[in-house]
Amino acid sequence: MSADSLSINLTHHFLIAMPGLEDETFAKSVVYVCEHSERGAMGLVINKPGELSMKGLFEKVDLPLHRQDLMNAAVLKGGPVHTERGFVLHDALWSHEAEPVGEAPAQQSLLEGDVSPELAQEAAALNAVSEQESVYASTMTIPGGLEMTTSKDVLEALSIGAGPKRVLISLGYSAWGEGQLESELAENSWLTVGADMAVIFDTPVEQRYESAMKLLGLESWMLSGEVGHS
Repeated sequence: MSADSLSINLTHHFLIAMPGLEDETFAKSVVYVCEHSERGAMGLVINKPGELSMKGLFEKVDLPLHRQDLMNAAVLKGGPVHTERGFVLHDALWSHEAEPVGEAPAQQSLLEGDVSPELAQEAAALNAVSEQESVYASTMTIPGGLEMTTSKDVLEALSIGAGPKRVLISLGYSAWGEGQLESELAENSWLTVGADMAVIFDTPVEQRYESAMKLLGLESWMLSGEVGHS
């Protein structure tokens, strides 16, 4: 890997798929990058709804849902890795601000079954260091004011009407190995722009691609597969 590629850090950025990217998972996708380092990158697709609503997801894990604002929101297809697991992107919530709901162990995943050793190792490697402790048992702190949680305790909080105010839930995540994302950027597969919380949490799913484009002053019809990345 070159020194230039090591200097790229797209944590808390959007990857916006170029028209030439025709992969079924990533075509016309917007990916929120949770972590990017020399080891690789990890993120969540934020504009591909799955078949489940949040109400349906909570029923699946035998929890009520007393957050009317979330009831009809779609559970998203976050990427092709660990599609049986839930990943919750939300506002950071620190232990001095709220008490955890329940005593869910760190290894208890958002969906039924234990987290695989591989996923636990990935989460440990990707977890950002913070001087403050998150409320939730298994959480990645993301520079920019967000967290990504994989433990069931965040669902338990939401089920009683508590938890973080702004929430996005996906099944699966997206991952790139060492140098892979940099190679895709060099191939003009992605546009990049700093993440905007309003696009993640306040914009309808079907409008997020165009809204992310507008952060760069662009619209999708203006692009061809040959346009470079920003």
